[in-house]
Amino acid sequence: MNKGLAGCLIVGGIILLVLAAGGMLAAGLYNRLVAQDEQVTGAWAQVQNVLQRRADLIPNLVETVKGYASHEKEIFESLAEARGRLAGAASPREAAAANAGLTSALGRLLAIAENYPNLKANENFVRLQDELAGTENRIATERMRYNDAVRLFNTSIKRYPAVFFARMFGFHEREYFEAAPDAQKAPEVKF
Repeated sequence: MNKGLAGCLIVGGIILLVLAAGGMLAAGLYNRLVAQDEQVTGAWAQVQNVLQRRADLIPNLVETVKGYASHEKEIFESLAEARGRLAGAASPREAAAANAGLTSALGRLLAIAENYPNLKANENFVRLQDELAGTENRIATERMRYNDAVRLFNTSIKRYPAVFFARMFGFHEREYFEAAPDAQKAPEVKF
C-alpha cells in the first residue's frame, strides 16, 4: 500500500469517527430534550389532576354550606364562576389566574362558616375542609415539581450546544405555573 492511499484511509477514518461522535452527541441531546419535555408535560398533567380534585370537592362543600347559609348566593355564584374558569384554563398562566380566583372564592366561602356555629360543627363540613387543606398541600407540591421540571427543561434548551438542536427540532421554552400577582392578597369577606 502506498503512503498516499494510507494517508487517505486514515483521514477518512478520522472523518468517519468525528461524524459518528457528532451523530451520537446529537442523538443524546435530542433524547434528553425529549425526555425533559415529556417530564414537563407529565408534571403539568399532575398539576391539573390535583386542581381538578379540588374543583370536584367544591360542589359537596357548597351543598353543605347551602344547608346553613342558603342566602349567601353571591359567594356561591362567584365560586361556580371561578370553578368554570379553572376548568376552561388552557395554559399554566390561565390556570394560575383561575386558581387564584378559586382560592379567593373558597376563602370567602370558608369564612362565612364563622357566622354559622352549627355549620362549623357539621361533620361533613369539617371533613370537606380537611380534604381541601390536604388538596392545597398537593397542589403546592405538584406545582413545585412542575416548575422544577420547567426550569430544568428551559435551562437545557438554552445551553450550548443544545440550543441549536432545540431550535432545529422545535423545542420551545415552557411556561412556569406562577401565582397570580394578587394571590398574596387576603380574600375580601363581606357580611
